[in-house]
Amino acid sequence: MTYSISDLEQLSGIHSHTIRIWEQRYNALSPMRSQGNTRLYDDKQLRRLLNIVSLNKSGLKISKICGLSDEAIDKLLDQQFSYPTDDEQADYVSQLIKHGLAFDEHSFNHLIDQSIDQLGLSDCYRKIMYPLLVRLGLMWRKDDICPAHEHFLSNIIRQKIFTHINNLPLSRHAGESWLLFLPEDEDHDIGLLFASYMLRMHHHQVIFLGSKVPLDSIKRIFSTLNVGHVLLFMIKSRLEPAAQKYIDELSEICSSAKIHLAGNSEVIGKLNDIDHINWFKTLDEFEKTIQYPFLHERNF
Repeated sequence: MTYSISDLEQLSGIHSHTIRIWEQRYNALSPMRSQGNTRLYDDKQLRRLLNIVSLNKSGLKISKICGLSDEAIDKLLDQQFSYPTDDEQADYVSQLIKHGLAFDEHSFNHLIDQSIDQLGLSDCYRKIMYPLLVRLGLMWRKDDICPAHEHFLSNIIRQKIFTHINNLPLSRHAGESWLLFLPEDEDHDIGLLFASYMLRMHHHQVIFLGSKVPLDSIKRIFSTLNVGHVLLFMIKSRLEPAAQKYIDELSEICSSAKIHLAGNSEVIGKLNDIDHINWFKTLDEFEKTIQYPFLHERNF
């Protein structure tokens, strides 16, 4: 797949002007050229840019990072993104990745079902599924897996969460209503699915819209339904003006509800005028809110 420099800007959250400077001064990327002399980038160049951005945000100077080989960058990424787990859980994750790389659905299912039986879905998500997804993201960044592997593994995890959601009894006297969705340019919905499961576990009413939902659809829902809470994830890197514009428009549409936001701290942390929005930085914060809503609302 090929990308324009504007695509890289949207995917990395780095202005195209800055990307050009990094190329000219530090040879950060080596774009191809179209017949019309337009810069074009492939998956390898995109991965390199994302890795450079991550290491730069961790404190390393851009001039030093761009002088490193891909192998040296990979080693730094391993150090930066290592996820703490105990030995048994780390072994589960490694075994699951091994089965996934072989497209061995039977073995992967057996092992993930075993971990759910032992831990329950909630702890399995915290200790196995989420670390697995983090590892997959890092492996893609290092070009150790192809998108097919990531889709294969992610879809099995998605199926497991859906199954547990379907097994929960529907309550006729559900608690507060929660609208769950991802913005129109977001498609990684596993975290949102797990949030839906947790809300239903605690007897809340859930309206789950999934990924890539236009703001016009949210506006229509608020014109017909009484929604108490809105939960969305912003995971992608975004330019600050675009992220701020989206949140401002969403806040106007959802002014009658409490908005809850989770996801990319680099993006969310730069938003202005969001005192009215509850930012979930951890899963524990989310679970505490949905278990004890009356305590949380006293702080609104």
